[in-house]
Amino acid sequence: MTRGRPRTPIGTFGDVLLVDLGGRYRASARYRDLDGRLRRVTAVDTSQRRARARLQERLVDRAGYGSGGVLSAASPFGDLCELWLSDLELRDISEGTKQYYRDDLRLHVRPAFDAYMLGEITTGRVEWFLRRRAALSYSRAKHTRTLLNQMFAFALRHDAIARNPVEGRSQLSRPKREIQAMTLEQVQAIRVAAANWRAGAAVSGPKPDGKVRDICEVLLGTSMRPGEVLALRPCDVVETRQGMVIHVRGTVVRRQGMADFRQDQPKTDASNRSIAVPEFAAQVLRRRIGSMGPADQQTTIFHNRNGGVITLHNLRRTFREFLRDANLADSGITPRWYRRTGATVLARGLGIETAAAFLGHTSTAVTEGHYVAPELDVDMSPAGVLERTLRPIDPDDTLLAGSPGDDEVEALDAMDGTDGAGG
Repeated sequence: MTRGRPRTPIGTFGDVLLVDLGGRYRASARYRDLDGRLRRVTAVDTSQRRARARLQERLVDRAGYGSGGVLSAASPFGDLCELWLSDLELRDISEGTKQYYRDDLRLHVRPAFDAYMLGEITTGRVEWFLRRRAALSYSRAKHTRTLLNQMFAFALRHDAIARNPVEGRSQLSRPKREIQAMTLEQVQAIRVAAANWRAGAAVSGPKPDGKVRDICEVLLGTSMRPGEVLALRPCDVVETRQGMVIHVRGTVVRRQGMADFRQDQPKTDASNRSIAVPEFAAQVLRRRIGSMGPADQQTTIFHNRNGGVITLHNLRRTFREFLRDANLADSGITPRWYRRTGATVLARGLGIETAAAFLGHTSTAVTEGHYVAPELDVDMSPAGVLERTLRPIDPDDTLLAGSPGDDEVEALDAMDGTDGAGG
């Protein structure tokens, strides 16, 4: 059996032929199109170099360029990284999520697989890598698994591999841990510390304006993410016959090399929601909004002296001082714990599904710009449970007492995982 000339892969071209036309030059090559047929592509210019460059431009712009040779089982893993990152830029997800993927790929995934060709990355190698990641952090390993699954699915769609090596690996084992919710005693201790922070006569400098203290009350009463509370505006707050309702329509975010700013959409589509506010948090918001003018409807309720957003860094820094004054500096508590505390109260008082909807982890949440009659469509029962359990005066600690069951730990931990590191 005679061996013929190897067939040109689809999306690639053969040798470039240069012809002197007398003062001008023609460059040409045979290109194998998506239908499998070879066609000659030509370009003419005043020099050989310019003619070759123009031909290259035409080949790159041709439909299907690279589909048969640039990404294949023999391609380096780095080639997949570059193509996937380009595709990532086109996806309709938040910039923060994109940066999280970029960092994970650059710092962990690419160094582990950069020496392999795509066809050499097996399920066993993925398993070994993810086991090492899980030994350091379950949540990081889970995120890395999602990243690898997306990347190899991308390679599969481009016919570079026959199967996704992430499929078929063993499940990550979730470590058992206590739910990070505050006790009622810790909540009250932080309240006292916040009220008395820098309030003594011996304290020099300007007195605090109480913004971070009030932010903590709203965090406690709404279970919102810290960035969502910092992004609240008067136009997002509605008073109804049954009580106050908040429309969550944005969040404050931080980007590398940029100052914190208000983003016009929250973390996910499900985070666009309307929630009822317990009275102790509603009183804080009414007082803050009452000090603002009619022209401030688009200004954040919690803003700095210049009218800009309060940064997440400044919130956390002041909160750490509250913890120090409350003798809780070594407790590990962060502003995020308010969200988990509210989730725990609602899960025990009304069930996991109600807690998930309130926290913005459901696809049935109210979408941005969708106005409905709040007193008819917003579930007011969570506000009642939060008010009874977490109000400053005579709170009922029944729902925060005792140890969580296994089902509760798993469900709340899963909800918390969807918030990411910055939730």
